[in-house]
Amino acid sequence: MNERCLILLAHGSRDPRWCAPFERLAAGLDGIPGVRVALAYLELAAPSFPDAVAAAVTAGARHVRVLPLFLAGGAHVERDLPALVDAARAAHPSVRFESLPHVGDRPELFALLAQFARAAFDD
Repeated sequence: MNERCLILLAHGSRDPRWCAPFERLAAGLDGIPGVRVALAYLELAAPSFPDAVAAAVTAGARHVRVLPLFLAGGAHVERDLPALVDAARAAHPSVRFESLPHVGDRPELFALLAQFARAAFDD
């Protein structure tokens, strides 16, 4: 039983091709020792955030961190995510919930994107 859970939160889409990279990411992180990794979507795809939280808690999670897979802030990160985390706290008061900064806040990500852009014409 993993008492720690990392929920990767993506926007979601009805198109399974859009969801596939996030599913690969979650599967690739599955081996983090002592941490259950789950994927959730804000809308248009399953599992929803509340469903992912419920599954994690049922599996024994007592500490849940949420990593928003968004390049930019905006309403989803600034309004919707805090509301979802607050609802999860209310539904599961014995579980500790933390929301991490969205991935777009990470300078390492933009350094990697810049590296890809610089290599665009490297033949």
